[in-house]
Amino acid sequence: MKMKLVALAFFLGGAFLMAQDYFPKNDGVKTKNNNYTAFTNAKIYVTPTQIIQNGTLLIQDGKVVQVGKSVSIPKNAIVEDLQGNYIYPSFIDAFSDYGVAKPKKADGGGRSAQYDPSREGFYWNDHIMPENNAISGFSYDSKKAEELRKAGFGVVNSHIQDGIARGTGVLVALNDKASESQRILSDKSAQYFSFDKSITSRQSYPTSIMGATALMRQLYYDLDWYNKGNVETTDRSLEALEGNKGLSQIFAAGGNGNILRADKIGDLFGIQYTILAGGDEYERVADVKATNARLIVPLNFPDAYDVSNPYEAQYVALKDMRHWNLAPSNPKVLEDNGIQFSFTLHELKSPSDLSSKLMKAITYGLSKTKALEALTTVPASILGKSSDIGSLQPGSQANFLIASGDIFEKETTLYENWVQGVKNVIQSKDQKDIRGEYTVSINGQNYTASITGEANKPKVELKKGTEKVDAKLEYSTDWLNLSFSENGTESYRFAGKVSSDSQNIGGKIVLPNGTETTVTLTQSGPFKETSKSSSTQKPQLMAVTYPNVSYGYKTKPQQENILFKNATVWTGNAILENTDVLIKNGKIDKVGKDLRAGGAKTVDATGKHLTSGIIDEHTHIAALSINEAGHNSSAEVRMKDAIDPKDLDIYRNLAGGVTTVQLLHGSANPIGGRSAILRLKWGENADGLVFPDSPKFIKFALGENVKQSNWNSYSRFPQTRMGVEQVYTDYFQRAKEYDAKKKSGQPVRYDEEMEVLSEILNSERFISCHSYVQSEINMMMKVAEKFGFRMNTFTHILEGYKLADKMAEHGVGGSTFSDWWAYKFEVNDAIPYNAAIMASQGVTVAINSDDAEMSRRLNQEAGKTVKYGGMSEIEAWKTVTLNPAKLLHLDDRVGSIEEGKDADLVLWNAHPLSIYAKAEKTLIEGTVYFDIEKDQAIRESVQQERNQLINMMLNEKENGGKTQTPVQNKKERFECETL
Repeated sequence: MKMKLVALAFFLGGAFLMAQDYFPKNDGVKTKNNNYTAFTNAKIYVTPTQIIQNGTLLIQDGKVVQVGKSVSIPKNAIVEDLQGNYIYPSFIDAFSDYGVAKPKKADGGGRSAQYDPSREGFYWNDHIMPENNAISGFSYDSKKAEELRKAGFGVVNSHIQDGIARGTGVLVALNDKASESQRILSDKSAQYFSFDKSITSRQSYPTSIMGATALMRQLYYDLDWYNKGNVETTDRSLEALEGNKGLSQIFAAGGNGNILRADKIGDLFGIQYTILAGGDEYERVADVKATNARLIVPLNFPDAYDVSNPYEAQYVALKDMRHWNLAPSNPKVLEDNGIQFSFTLHELKSPSDLSSKLMKAITYGLSKTKALEALTTVPASILGKSSDIGSLQPGSQANFLIASGDIFEKETTLYENWVQGVKNVIQSKDQKDIRGEYTVSINGQNYTASITGEANKPKVELKKGTEKVDAKLEYSTDWLNLSFSENGTESYRFAGKVSSDSQNIGGKIVLPNGTETTVTLTQSGPFKETSKSSSTQKPQLMAVTYPNVSYGYKTKPQQENILFKNATVWTGNAILENTDVLIKNGKIDKVGKDLRAGGAKTVDATGKHLTSGIIDEHTHIAALSINEAGHNSSAEVRMKDAIDPKDLDIYRNLAGGVTTVQLLHGSANPIGGRSAILRLKWGENADGLVFPDSPKFIKFALGENVKQSNWNSYSRFPQTRMGVEQVYTDYFQRAKEYDAKKKSGQPVRYDEEMEVLSEILNSERFISCHSYVQSEINMMMKVAEKFGFRMNTFTHILEGYKLADKMAEHGVGGSTFSDWWAYKFEVNDAIPYNAAIMASQGVTVAINSDDAEMSRRLNQEAGKTVKYGGMSEIEAWKTVTLNPAKLLHLDDRVGSIEEGKDADLVLWNAHPLSIYAKAEKTLIEGTVYFDIEKDQAIRESVQQERNQLINMMLNEKENGGKTQTPVQNKKERFECETL
């Protein structure tokens, strides 16, 4: 049977050659050497789990013919005995830019942004380029290929790392001696996407993560419309997108939040992306696992921060210190959770860094089997090339490594990296490893030499007694040259050869006076690693918290049944003294006196005040971006695509008694993005923060911002307040026609923007409108009435007092500031009595923050309405509770303390409108998300953890580990005026 296999291999090999050799050659003799090469007596990793002891690998014509313990070796085979050595499949990188021309950044183009595309015959957005093929700009780079081979790679999958839809990759074997046609394994290996714009275009849209997400959704909707034959012209981008759909779809996402964003796009359109990860998946591993995506994981573990300067140490956030501590454990966490992943060199400074990063991950618990899978079989599977690369199965390419031992051990030397059957010597197998401790006597003086470093690149530390001597070592082909000097003047030069039967090195030395003498470096001890860097030492791992930042919880808070006894209860319509409130299963069960706990936890609230949770109708906390400024309408974008569940402002707001907020788009354009109503459930992921089944909202804006008064940009319409009105009229007319066509049953290109505006026309979505000036507020109401809907809320509305009667007649609410004015021209007429005057005319009035700092003290802002306008305490309190609940159409669930409503409550230690009041407990649906006593314990824990991590980093530096300099980072805070 074995002989039949060999004969078949001969036949297939010959057939392969005949099939390829169809063109004439003029370079001399055509006869080729078709000999077999057999590697015997090696430990062979056919796959990470199929291991053969004392096996034989037989190759011919760049392919594996046979592998096993009993391989019939043809007579004409070249046999190489690898006794004691290991053979592994060469590594594969599925996410590279090797050999691909770097995109050139577009010219600045002056002060005005570019809003229209620069191409014809392609998709309307320049950042969508699926028609790009990496092969078109590919150029084989021998020098870079050598670097990659030294790191163990035989194949890389390269693509143009630019744009949102990036086009296809090229799969390349790192074979210097092959022709281009031989080394290119696939000229369309995968299709790539990302959330990042192209640097080659100045087209403005998208300017945010939510815009990039919306653009990807619309791209697929447009592809469906195009494929149905509804477009008369040819779109080369959509043609390419459709043509590439059979390839592996790889999305360069990044951190765990972006993994979830990318996966949602894929789920919407039935696409399972392979996703480039960010190395922080350990934080939300259950969520990442739920995507069912295969990951491409970078090993860019951060260096420790140099915290030796206590002032600079203050710049380092706890989350960054914790990531340094936990990042090396990320591969193990992925393995433990059954998530399939490959490794990439992406974001490593050099391919040579791979080895130390891998060993560090293994030290932190990653199994060597999974490490090898992540470098071989998994990337091969991702690329659909498992039969060709990634293993040493018969028929696969002869891409393999020959090493002195376990490839994941520091002492191991990588000798050769064979690519497509071509040998590439990394380190000669014949050269001896001279690392160790030596003694030598020169001119009656005794010296000790400690030779360490890498086997193929050793270094020396020479001492005379205890005194260190400056020395330089060179070693090649068993010849050693050692030069050193004493006192900077007396120079010695030694040259010697390692003897064949021992590690002793005999040779001649030239003394400072020019005479020669014979000496021997005698080995006195084995090689000892002197450096103890973090790559081989595992520090204590910090606990992952929810979220994994300062003040995160070690376990997620749980819902409780609680009885508050003897509180002053602010129901929303009355203030009840010495009253009990019982909450069960997240709801307000009973309000009254002398209630029984019935197994519920009892909280003595004597002398304290219990209110419903504060609701902020207008905030920009918990967001990664606020404005999608690329168009004058961005109704297609969603704030829920930009939620940042790790924003510490969530916790700060809870400490201020805030339980619900409306996360609004900014005011960069007349028609902004869709809102996200959030419950501040600290510790939940982005989806867990979204208020379930909440009404639909969108942000509109008027005034200086939308006409770009302060942008120094004159290329985007509108530039005047008159133009703003025309934008609304035009878009609503288009939406009206779109909706009518859709309702008629005619085929309609699905347009997310028009879908959203149609919802407004059909009273299915409400508008919160940024506003200041009386004339524009009046204009906006007239536009709404013209198209048959009403405005829901004018936010800011600092001139609301001028037309409060008209607002009441229209039925629109006002969400305003308590006492902001004169911070720009259009608010010069603002007065602090605005809220009270609007309320007196029957307008539902709320006080909002629009500011991450002010949002945590909205109780005090509400108190100002008592001073400015004489509002009663109950009516003042409504401006931050029941009234914003009404404006958000959530007053049947939150905003007041009534039986049956959600238990979103705050226990205050004093009168809630007082500047001295502190929230002691903040609850959402019966779960305590802030407790002032636990907060103190958390503060102490945070300081202890910081000190512990600082000591770890100091030890890292002392033991020779790499460090980075701390940089002061200021968190960007968003408000409507932040453009």
